[in-house]
Amino acid sequence: MAATRAHGGVQVGASPRGTLALLKLSRGRAALAGRDFVIPDDVKSVAIPALCHRISLRPELWVQRVRAQDIVRECLQSVPTPPTIQRAVPVVAHPE
Repeated sequence: MAATRAHGGVQVGASPRGTLALLKLSRGRAALAGRDFVIPDDVKSVAIPALCHRISLRPELWVQRVRAQDIVRECLQSVPTPPTIQRAVPVVAHPE
């Protein structure tokens, strides 16, 4: 969220409601994928629909026909992605 507020082309960045929306959508995507945890790809995949209507661009960007989704995409690329730790799946030995 800080990246949307710090971006030079954004007049008003995403609010705390944007953070909550991003969190809920990320959790939903993880659940649909059968996981009880969120990975960076979940966040990336829902960031544009969750945030692009929650930021206000500077007027000069409107004139240049820059879209909010382009700005959100730039913000995603500017933030380092945390490493994903693979969870080990326990192997259960079956008695013969």
